Amino acid sequence: MDSAAADRFDTGRFEASRNRLASLAYRLLGSAADAEDAVQEAFLHWQAADRQRIRVPEAWLTKVVTNLCLDRLRSAQARRERTVGAWLPEPLLDGDPMLGPADTFEQRESVSLAVLTLMERLSSLERAVYVLREAFSYSHTEIAGILGITESASQQHLHRARRRITAARRRGGEVDPASARRIVEEFLAAASSGRTERLVALLTDDAIAISDGAGLTEKLLRFDTPRRIAAVARAGFTPTPAKRRLIGGTPAVHYALVNRTPAILIVLGDRVVGAVAFDITDGKVAAVRGIAAPTRLARLTEAWRQHEPDTPLIPSW
Repeated sequence: MDSAAADRFDTGRFEASRNRLASLAYRLLGSAADAEDAVQEAFLHWQAADRQRIRVPEAWLTKVVTNLCLDRLRSAQARRERTVGAWLPEPLLDGDPMLGPADTFEQRESVSLAVLTLMERLSSLERAVYVLREAFSYSHTEIAGILGITESASQQHLHRARRRITAARRRGGEVDPASARRIVEEFLAAASSGRTERLVALLTDDAIAISDGAGLTEKLLRFDTPRRIAAVARAGFTPTPAKRRLIGGTPAVHYALVNRTPAILIVLGDRVVGAVAFDITDGKVAAVRGIAAPTRLARLTEAWRQHEPDTPLIPSW
């Protein structure tokens, strides 16, 4: 095989792993844009490597991407961005290949906005072990090789990560899709019509709401009582001329799955201008996360443009 043919063959081997690597990077970083950058950097490492000496390309690439992501998580810039309270994961539309494996409950949950947010509480090594084990089913022997730690350390990191996430996670198992949609539709109907008592009844006693303030505030907006959440939801979902001017028109409101959890999308033309994701536990809403910063919605918008949407819940908001 001549050098040009070998390069094409090796590029093909990398491309065959690209979606898996992007899914790994996204889970580690919580940002699709950063995940794409990490995978592209891994490709440059792959091109520069002596590929004939790489016996298992999948394992080599997994190690490179994981360590590139850990370097990003440990960087001073990342620490500043994530410690000021201005960070939420970048939402992805259901079907996006970056969401990765979904065969088990653990795989599906590991990419939820709730768990991606909770992983911010973990050390970088705990986060890496948790993702490699829970989402990609690597053995502790394999994880030890990827991260340059012992198998015992890998097991300890996983134990701590599971304990921290479980302690903070509001969950009651997976929710029936039809029930989840009904609850979200009821929440939207109550919010847009100003029915505070109905909103309160749909929320768990310890419900939380988090918003990025459309990217206009330095810190996330947090609300942690049912009445405060109901008041904010009612104010946020009641249409007004001022809101339409701010958005740039009259949007439609659609039901969708975002990071494999129920959500509503505010869509203006072919552009998603807002996403609100819901955690549902025991038939009630346990958490609401609103994301409207344009930089966090770019990939979701691109996916939406390729998507065949259902009839909107509100055709003209």
